[in-house]
Amino acid sequence: MACFGFGPRLGHTRIFIPSVSALRLISSVGMDDMGPVLSRSSLERLDFDNAVLRKLPVDPSEEPGPRQVKGACFSRVQPQPLTKPRFVAVSQDALALLGLDGEQVMSEPLGPEYLSGSKVMPGSEPAAHCYCGHQFGQFAGQLGDGAAFYLGEVRVPAGQDPQLLLENPSGRWEIQVKGAGLTPYSRQADGRKVLRSSIREFLCSEAMFFLRVPTTRAGSVVTSDSKVIRDVYYSGNARHERCSVVLRIAPTFFRFGSFEIFKQADEFTGRQGPSYGRDELRSQMIDYVIEMFYPEIQQNYSDRVERNVAFFREVMVRTARLVAQWQCVGFCHGVLNTDNMSILGLTLDYGPYGFMDRFDPDFICNASDNSGRYSYQAQPAICRWNLVKLAEALAPELPPDRARAVMDEYLDVYNRFYLDNMRKKLGLLKREEPEDEMLITELLQTMHNTGADFTNTFRNLSQISCPTDGQSEDEEVKKATDLLLQQCASLEELKAANKPSMDPRELAMLLSLAQSNPSLFQMISDRATVARQLDKLSRLKDLMESSEEELRTKHAEDWTSWVTRYRKRLAHELQGQSDVQAVQDERVSVMDNTNPRVVLRNYIAQNAIEAAEKGDFSEVQRVLKVLEKPFSAQAGWELPTLAAAGGGVAQRERDEGEEEESSADRHPVPYDSKPPAWAREICVT
Repeated sequence: MACFGFGPRLGHTRIFIPSVSALRLISSVGMDDMGPVLSRSSLERLDFDNAVLRKLPVDPSEEPGPRQVKGACFSRVQPQPLTKPRFVAVSQDALALLGLDGEQVMSEPLGPEYLSGSKVMPGSEPAAHCYCGHQFGQFAGQLGDGAAFYLGEVRVPAGQDPQLLLENPSGRWEIQVKGAGLTPYSRQADGRKVLRSSIREFLCSEAMFFLRVPTTRAGSVVTSDSKVIRDVYYSGNARHERCSVVLRIAPTFFRFGSFEIFKQADEFTGRQGPSYGRDELRSQMIDYVIEMFYPEIQQNYSDRVERNVAFFREVMVRTARLVAQWQCVGFCHGVLNTDNMSILGLTLDYGPYGFMDRFDPDFICNASDNSGRYSYQAQPAICRWNLVKLAEALAPELPPDRARAVMDEYLDVYNRFYLDNMRKKLGLLKREEPEDEMLITELLQTMHNTGADFTNTFRNLSQISCPTDGQSEDEEVKKATDLLLQQCASLEELKAANKPSMDPRELAMLLSLAQSNPSLFQMISDRATVARQLDKLSRLKDLMESSEEELRTKHAEDWTSWVTRYRKRLAHELQGQSDVQAVQDERVSVMDNTNPRVVLRNYIAQNAIEAAEKGDFSEVQRVLKVLEKPFSAQAGWELPTLAAAGGGVAQRERDEGEEEESSADRHPVPYDSKPPAWAREICVT
């Protein structure tokens, strides 16, 4: 099934031709009244049809402040206006889903107000969604939209690609603003988002779409003169930051946690869902989601139980496919709680995400994830765990024995998607062989041992030639090995990467405790965490005893061994093929359209954030343009704005009390480069 959000490019300005009914309306009003009719902006003409608020219960209370919301899926809210809102950037491609032209939207005087929630568009009905969730494995009770505001559902405009009807059968796009203020679900927070987090979500939403990974979309990011205080690293060094808002777009933002509002009291935390016991509401929600977003299942199953099983199986398949795609582009979500899992199999809620640089299966992108629960290699298993929690939330509408049978299929479904993607990344297109899985495993192990860059190593594989007559095998293997060695880490980089995060005395204490008091040990740590620390210590010991030259020689041996096996496998691709060159050309084309040249590395986002925080939004816009074509080189767009402009610094007005900064002592690197040394200091929580 196709990824949500693919549609035609509607970025060009359209000529508005009034319909017959509009002309009649104009003629029926006087000339003096024509101004308001003709002057309505494109945002004021959006065709809202807010079906979910009609079909599911809305909280009748408008009481301000955090509260438990029982027996309802939404609460009506009022976004809080920002002071002097202004656009940072818009996505032409995402706004086109709503029939909007990005340039026109940016030029509209009220555009930043409408797309930040500071002013409510005609037809919009702001609301906040009630949901629960398991956070880091523990049921947290009611959560809900603490900063996101449902604005409404916009009908898919006429003239869009019919494929959208398959990808979004509801015929509507739900739009949200994230960071627009307090809701009943804000708890102790203020409902605001700041510029850095908003830019990260905006850029990554669009980056994932252009990488062909199912995702929610981001139409715009707006910042303002409103300020909130944030302690970025929880270090006691709080600072004022600009309130900013992202416009999010998806068929729906329903998530696994949407169905956990019915959960009985949890045996560990004692918390229960606010709508526990409202079984009729659970049935109503299931009916709504299936009828609106899975109509083919609704049509194909007359029996309610069979329909619900088919629905759960489709959610399982989409989730397995999604996480397989994450693994294949080196993406780590960071907070895979059940409230961050889309019921449509979309990447949802971009917080402390990260694309891997140096390949490490234990890569943790969230500095708050001390246990590594949401590490890169844990993602497939965590998504399975979350599906089990969804199944529990759907019971008894989904019989537990039927849910278990579906979940028994998960691993095979995931492996199929993963291997299919990996074969494309390696250019293994003509045949599937049993040793392919081992070849992939050995590649990743070699990347791990050598600290190779994930994205660039895969991108370079298309430059390794298939064996043909007249070639010198030794020369071709050496050429390929030298190419891949350029992506490997230095001795100092590997030492830094393998330095244990745990103090040696603490580790020794835990090891002793694991032997003497296992019960207490399990309360304060776990064996997987200790094992990772011990593995790092062992690797560090070996590295301390090596020289740079010895390490380089070992890396060359590892890559020579793998490249030799890979070229033998590529030779099988040519067997029985009459046009060897055509096979080679197809392989390179598929690989270069599967392995991205550019992903949104943390340092790329950080450059854009730091420029924007100084009042220069050009780097955000430039990065977006580069991310829109991640598989191809773009002449003139290889370097960040500062380098492309010859090192000039944009002039801007400093905030009161702010000292003038000197230019950062950083040498700009191309977007497709390995990360610079300073990138290791970036911490995302």
